[in-house]
Amino acid sequence: MTGGSHARGPESDDVGSGSSRRRRLRLPSRPQPRRPRGAWRIGTPVVVLLCGGLFVVSAANSDGTDLRPGRYTDLASLVKDESDQYDALRERVADLDSQVQTLSASLSDKDVRRFHQRVAELKDPAGLVPRTGPGVTITLSDAPEDVINSTTGDVNLLLVHQQDIQAVVNALWRGGATAVTVQGQRIVSTTGIKCEGNAVQLQGVPYPQPYVISAVGDQGELLTSIEEDDYLQAYREQAADPAISVGWDLQLESTVVAPAYDGLLDLSYAVPIDDASSSG
Repeated sequence: MTGGSHARGPESDDVGSGSSRRRRLRLPSRPQPRRPRGAWRIGTPVVVLLCGGLFVVSAANSDGTDLRPGRYTDLASLVKDESDQYDALRERVADLDSQVQTLSASLSDKDVRRFHQRVAELKDPAGLVPRTGPGVTITLSDAPEDVINSTTGDVNLLLVHQQDIQAVVNALWRGGATAVTVQGQRIVSTTGIKCEGNAVQLQGVPYPQPYVISAVGDQGELLTSIEEDDYLQAYREQAADPAISVGWDLQLESTVVAPAYDGLLDLSYAVPIDDASSSG
């Protein structure tokens, strides 16, 4: 109807103009479901605690080291990291040894003095005292690059290995050497020589070739021991073979300087003196 009014109830709307109108039903609004807040209140702290636990476990297992060593992409970085750790440990041990010596020197005890005297007597044969005198120097090196690149045989014969260095050191010891060095590092009975990639590691420090081995001692006896060693005889034959040409050079030295060993020694610790034994 034109000009009249049309009452709209709460459940309908009039849409349109003039005499043409459409009725649209309005659906009652439905209440929105409430989200369970209790689950989030409990779940969030649990997740945080689990993450914290994982961090603690990772830190304990790593013990201060990298759990993903594969991210070291170059050997130089890895070598430097290992060398720095070794230097830090060596400084720590030296500091503790100094403290032990200071405390021991302050004791007025005849047994302690006797042990100190015995230690002083053993320092030289143990390699803890510098040595200087006539001797020999042997240099081992890989074959030239052109020989290595052109070989059709076993390339291992063209390279210096840890057993080659160890054979020279053993022959020098048998020849009566009073001190032996490799790359300037004093060698003692506990020194390990091992290959690390294309380098040889001594006392935690890697060294590339050529490897310089020097010994203090009677030159005649040292040369005799080297000449009589079967392993070194085979090595020298390969060095003389043009197809192998692994490096061998021996020089007589009027003066060889062997510094004192400054690496890590076997760890020791003090124990309390038994009252019963000390009183007896």
